[in-house]
Amino acid sequence: MNFSSPSIDRFFESILNLKSVEECYKYFEDICTIKEIQNMAQRLDTAILISQGHNYQTIAEKADVSTATVVRVGRCLKYGSGGYKTAIERLGIKED
Repeated sequence: MNFSSPSIDRFFESILNLKSVEECYKYFEDICTIKEIQNMAQRLDTAILISQGHNYQTIAEKADVSTATVVRVGRCLKYGSGGYKTAIERLGIKED
């Protein structure tokens, strides 16, 4: 799926130009709802737990997400573009 556009490129560049977690909090609080930020964080937590080999029910409970979300994130990890894997590796989190 190619959803690239100059507007999306500019949006991603704006994120890459942020210099600290504090700047990210400020920017994302302006651009997203708190729930959207929490949902994205939960998806990353879910991807981390999947990559560590936890079972889906345990992940749903630990990450406080539905099993449908766990399945979707799992599908992205297995068949997606590798974005989650790159992010997890760069955070220094070891896969199982």
